[in-house]
Amino acid sequence: MWLVAAFALAGGLAQFVDGTLGMGFGVTSATVLLALGVAPATASAATHAAKLPTTLISGLSHWRAGNVDRAVFLRVAVPGAVGGFLGAVVLTNISLSAAKSGMAGLLMFFGLVILLRFGFDRRLIPTPANGHTARWLSPIGALGGFVDATGGGGWGPVVTPSLMTVTRFEPRRVVGTTNAAEFVVALSVSTGFITGAAHEDIPWLPVLGLVIGGVIVAPIAARLAGRLPHAPMGAMVGGLVILVNAVNVLAAVADLPWWLDVTLILAWCAFIGRIALGAWHRERAARAAGEAADTDRSDPLPA
Repeated sequence: MWLVAAFALAGGLAQFVDGTLGMGFGVTSATVLLALGVAPATASAATHAAKLPTTLISGLSHWRAGNVDRAVFLRVAVPGAVGGFLGAVVLTNISLSAAKSGMAGLLMFFGLVILLRFGFDRRLIPTPANGHTARWLSPIGALGGFVDATGGGGWGPVVTPSLMTVTRFEPRRVVGTTNAAEFVVALSVSTGFITGAAHEDIPWLPVLGLVIGGVIVAPIAARLAGRLPHAPMGAMVGGLVILVNAVNVLAAVADLPWWLDVTLILAWCAFIGRIALGAWHRERAARAAGEAADTDRSDPLPA
């Protein structure tokens, strides 16, 4: 019971971040499961099993809130489903050691993507800056689905910043469309894992906890999309993902003394806290400047 409650809290927090930022649930959940020693293919299968109800509720909530563009939804969801299925098949057919190191490295990369995106306002994944160009949507969806399956997460970090570049939608429309399309991708990825053996060892109690927490929080996050400070939240999520996966990688290659582990962890947390605080101040300044500009445009001209 306590295990389910703990993962429900983790799932709720992960879904809150995902529903408001457009990324984070898969990366966070896969990171936690991998840290518990779950095999990579099983961790990805468990994450996507948890995603099925959470992304369904989240997608419907965003749809009702008017945050989903139907045309873009179809153009990223269908290729994403194809890429996700292929990624699941690939992950179930490579060696365990290669899969574990590859997934940890991929999760660290996406943690860095999230950290740079929200903490430093830098895009690590290059995307074409040529307006609303439909021909880029299918490749974005296919790539997002493939890395989502092989990394246990990655749909949001790939698709959300890409759609912010190739479309002219406000952030809440991008987040809503990404979340709605993720259900289709999760369904396809889960089907891909069912064809293999990854689903046989899924830890169902943690998955149940992730589902309960995610389903409860999904409608709340959809209503708050675009209203909360994104930058500090994203910076802290990215920093946490990097920290957990870095600990796993270091434990596999070196046996550091406990005091050095604690020192490095505290130093990293302090660094991320400072980055998050700076991102919060920067976002507040940008909003204030935007509100001032809107006020100036609305002022009547002098007679």
